[in-house]
Amino acid sequence: MNQLFEFATYGFVILLVFIVLLIYIKKQRRESKEVDAKIRIAKEDGKHEPVSLYPVVDPNRCIKSGACIEVCPEHDVLGIRNGKATIINASHCIGHGACFRACPVEAISLWIGTEKRGVDLPELSPNFETSVKGIYVAGELGGMGLIKNAVSQGKEAVDNIAKTISKSTKADYDLIVVGAGPAGISAALTAKKHNLKTLTLEQDTLGGAISTFPRMKIVMTSPMDLPLFGKVKLHETSKTELLDLWNNALSKNSITIKENSKVESITPHEGIFKIETIEGETYSCKAVLIAVGRRGTPRKLNVEGENSEKVAYRLLEPEEIKGKHILVVGGGDSAVESALLLAANNHVTISYRNNAFNRIKVKNNDKINAAIKSGLIDVKFNSNIVSITTDSVSYKTNDSENIMNIKNDLVYIFAGGELPTQFLKKAGIDIITKYGESILKHK
Repeated sequence: MNQLFEFATYGFVILLVFIVLLIYIKKQRRESKEVDAKIRIAKEDGKHEPVSLYPVVDPNRCIKSGACIEVCPEHDVLGIRNGKATIINASHCIGHGACFRACPVEAISLWIGTEKRGVDLPELSPNFETSVKGIYVAGELGGMGLIKNAVSQGKEAVDNIAKTISKSTKADYDLIVVGAGPAGISAALTAKKHNLKTLTLEQDTLGGAISTFPRMKIVMTSPMDLPLFGKVKLHETSKTELLDLWNNALSKNSITIKENSKVESITPHEGIFKIETIEGETYSCKAVLIAVGRRGTPRKLNVEGENSEKVAYRLLEPEEIKGKHILVVGGGDSAVESALLLAANNHVTISYRNNAFNRIKVKNNDKINAAIKSGLIDVKFNSNIVSITTDSVSYKTNDSENIMNIKNDLVYIFAGGELPTQFLKKAGIDIITKYGESILKHK
């Protein structure tokens, strides 16, 4: 009787395990089919290929914890397919690195570039030094554009620079920081901590590219440790709030940024560096940290009338613009966000050379589609600007030679920027093209 009971018990347990296993397998297959469908749609929409940084999963390490998916602030960048994490919408990734840090088995690394699309980057050593001894690079130009990552790199780079500064060498400054974005601000604060005589030069204003964002634009960031200021907990912070934070940190430590001072050249000279600005100023220093963005100079359309006063390449105070016929040129996040901000009080048209917005954030995609559907914004897909006049803009579509005109008061162009590659090469810095290589991996 006991043996029969034991046999029945074992049989029940085996049956229960089998049922649970069957349910698990069916659930896994269902999830895999859903991810397969998402990948297929992403490929059709051109979102499967990465734009900048993106995660790469080692299938031999992945244990399907799902931690990478849970912490990702974006939407459907990663999914579980056949029991392993995999890329879905690589173009949605903006390099947060949250998945990299969350994976319990270190199965994720961050890559840049692909086999088909190379990305030009300065060649850097582990301590952020370029091929020219004494010149360092941190932040977006080195491939890590997220605010938190840029702040961390600016700090680490100066920590390394501080170890190399010679007291016997004579120069105006120990260190000159080129750029006052997240990496440059962090570098300036860290230099103060090390008692380095430092000058920070910024071609525009404090904040770098972020200073050009509309006033209330939400700047996605995350908790970070700002040198000489402490830990700062941020999530969805406006441009104004972030700039106020940086101003407070700099003021607290008596650090002044020299704004509207664009560096023209960096030249090695008798063991130090000679820095010349477009404004005609000259400085000397023992080390240089380049912390500029990858956008560099705004890319122009090179069409007739582009040099008129009504054409701009950044939107500063959208709430002050009302009752205008406005054309926004471009299809990226900057163009879409600017169009949405202007649409409340103006008649806004977007001109985009492609047939769909396929490389923008999910939230922006949802908002712009809703605005188009409601008639709030007009979009001219597959279009190219031909000329700009005082009260109109001429354009033509990819499938026609006919030139069409629309009424216009203002034009905002968001066509990206020219990479500062020549600036780096002029300083003697080696540039390498990465065709799918890891720039952040576990040791």
